[in-house]
Amino acid sequence: MRRFGAWLARFMYGRYGVDQLYHALFYLWLVLTVVGLFTRSIIVSTITSVIVVIMFFRMLSKNHAARRRENEVLMKLWRPIRNWFTFQRDKFRDRKTSRYRKCPACRAIIKFPNKKGKHTAVCPKCKHRFNVKI
Repeated sequence: MRRFGAWLARFMYGRYGVDQLYHALFYLWLVLTVVGLFTRSIIVSTITSVIVVIMFFRMLSKNHAARRRENEVLMKLWRPIRNWFTFQRDKFRDRKTSRYRKCPACRAIIKFPNKKGKHTAVCPKCKHRFNVKI
């Protein structure tokens, strides 16, 4: 078993390996495989096969610059989605202690303590002063 591990380490040396795009393709493959089990569609089966080929091609590639660029394209698309879900999670977690309001000038979201009444706020981003009623 040690010999196989050493051989695998030598084989993978200099290869790109696994990144976020690989994980996204893997989850897509997993979902499509489950869908394919129920639909028995040749199209879904073909798409899953193509995804596996792309996954292995990217993992075994030695062209790090091209794979990094591909991954960055995915991350540019994924970051806003991830940030929105993170914000919704934080907003739900803080629902008893905080309120969120948008700055009227720059539309930045600002967190306020949950104290009833009128408050004067200063936006940390644009320094605009405005009143907030909670």
